[in-house]
Amino acid sequence: MQFGISFFPDVHPEDKSGQEYYREALDLTEQADKLGYHHTRIVEHYEQAYGGYSSNPSIYLAAASQRTKNLRLITGCVLPAFTHPVKLAHELTMLDAISGGRAEVGFARAFLPHEFNTFGVPMAESNQRYRESLDVIRRLWQEDKVTHSGEIYKFENVSVLPRPTQKKIPTWVAAIQTPESFEWAGENGHNLMVVPYLADYDKLRANIKAYKEAYEKAGHGKVQKDQIQMAVHTLVCEDEEEALKLGEGYMNHYVNVFLESATAWDSTTSTQYKGYDKIAETLRAMTYERVIKEKRVAIGNPESVIERFKELSEFFGVYQFSLQMNFGGMDFEHAEKSVQLFGEKVIPAFETVNA
Repeated sequence: MQFGISFFPDVHPEDKSGQEYYREALDLTEQADKLGYHHTRIVEHYEQAYGGYSSNPSIYLAAASQRTKNLRLITGCVLPAFTHPVKLAHELTMLDAISGGRAEVGFARAFLPHEFNTFGVPMAESNQRYRESLDVIRRLWQEDKVTHSGEIYKFENVSVLPRPTQKKIPTWVAAIQTPESFEWAGENGHNLMVVPYLADYDKLRANIKAYKEAYEKAGHGKVQKDQIQMAVHTLVCEDEEEALKLGEGYMNHYVNVFLESATAWDSTTSTQYKGYDKIAETLRAMTYERVIKEKRVAIGNPESVIERFKELSEFFGVYQFSLQMNFGGMDFEHAEKSVQLFGEKVIPAFETVNA
């Protein structure tokens, strides 16, 4: 198995400054690199505490590349809806060059109403912008001179510089709810990112299966173990009860920050986002007790966390996990100890699986 460290800022300025947040995040990333983690990744969001500190994943990952030697550097995810694909393609090959060919790119559609309002992008164009951008960006990386005439973007004879450092930059797609999203990711040969926190487990497993079938049917070969990545909130302490107690406060903080942005869906509907009008309701129902009972997070001592990842891997057929380890405005000493314990006691337990 492979385990990486994922960053999703969820703090208000009065909780923690941007300078403090990224100093801590980079320290944790450097520690993870030394402990044998596989990757680091970070989101793109705007304005509000839910992800808002991270408007450009490439900036953070470029900084992380200078503090690490081995970690893969993954955008998790960039939002093409708000950036011209030519600009985004340039930024990402720049990251690939700075990192010595360690960049991997996760793409997501964006789903927060306030971001579409701020950028003046109609939610009705969301899917078209997303899919058209992904197609254009891959062409820009693979071809020298690209001419494109689509529904949203048009340009002639455009080249991206620098050229990709890697022969092929791995691309990922975040899929959440609909089978169509999973199937599209598979048909187009992208790797898959999933989040089990709010998902119906049986539906998510069925959607992962649909992705694999679509990927292989489209002629891309067999889906490999490192082509599906699952994000999991993770907190490890030596003592089980201490971890569960600490985890409650941090998870509640995370959910409250998420709700600040998600409540916009209480009064928003879009044919592009089926079921998203229930997201705030789902969040409110996902209590800490339920999260622990339904094993939607990995919080506990090393032994119980090892067992959790075994269960998740066996149920979903997933072998790469991206761990949110400083969620909920977590105190740095708690996150640092958790990263250390996971690296020293959890990762080695899966070395035979990795082999």
